[in-house]
Amino acid sequence: MRIDRRAALGLALGAAGLAAGRAAAQPAWPSKPVTFLVPFAPGGASDITARAIGTRMAQAIGQSVVVDNRPAANGQAAARMLARSAPDGHTVMVGSIGVFALNAVLYRNPGYDPVTDFTPVTLAVTTPNVLVVNPEVAPVNDLPGLIAWMKSKPGEVFHATSGIGSSPHLTMELFNQLTGTEATHVPSRGGAAAVLDQLAGRVQVSFQGLGSIIEAVRDGKLRAILVTAERRIPMLPNVPTAAEAGLSDFVVSSWQAMMAPRGLAAPVQARLHAETVAALRDPTVATALEAAGYSVVGNSAAEYAAFQRAEVERWRRVATAARIVLD
Repeated sequence: MRIDRRAALGLALGAAGLAAGRAAAQPAWPSKPVTFLVPFAPGGASDITARAIGTRMAQAIGQSVVVDNRPAANGQAAARMLARSAPDGHTVMVGSIGVFALNAVLYRNPGYDPVTDFTPVTLAVTTPNVLVVNPEVAPVNDLPGLIAWMKSKPGEVFHATSGIGSSPHLTMELFNQLTGTEATHVPSRGGAAAVLDQLAGRVQVSFQGLGSIIEAVRDGKLRAILVTAERRIPMLPNVPTAAEAGLSDFVVSSWQAMMAPRGLAAPVQARLHAETVAALRDPTVATALEAAGYSVVGNSAAEYAAFQRAEVERWRRVATAARIVLD
């Protein structure tokens, strides 16, 4: 069988055209700088995580990564901005459990659905909460002693958090539900302010993120009763887990994740996921995050999506039982 030279050329050009068409159909990423929306002010957990990932990712992708802090309405403003952004992978958000789970169960109308309005990328880091007391105003040493002390002072026990609907707030609500205790919520202007309120003795007890209280615990200014982790943590090796202390089914994490707008093309999602996980697992980045009290995760998008849905449902039950509804 002989093929005319011109026909062969035509076939070759046609095949090249099809290949070029397929290549053109694949969205290029990145074709411009990438923006990391952060729904809170600089210096917090979302900001620290975003900057750690962004610095390393920029080196790998050959484009700058810009961290854009948008603190307003407990992260709702930034989340709504992400939902309206083009689904091209050039605008993503590194946000907390509050933005990607709690707002959906606490607010009547947050203006977005964290499950259906976004494309999951990965769960970036987790950190346990730590139950701490100020020993000068709460003279207890362990969980049974704390529960007995709290029950002996109805209406007199106060706990501080970074704000209404925060992870420490709902963690204390869950604690009260499981132990039959009561503590009046005193929301502060951020996690640092909550720790200062407790150090000053204005509140006796609280759940706080590991990184925010580690130095105060080491200095003896706060006493750690338990950690809400599955296993003891190296930074506080002598502090029992909740299960070891006598409280089962009380593994709680504050976490940070990356999400993109809904409709992100699968190839871009895959590349964004790969670069994010590579950044998280870079030895320098991982060491810095772990030193700040975070555990690096970097799981698959599907694993994160399942985890997120489970978190939404878990905290919906807690908020409903506590009758917490925000406008």
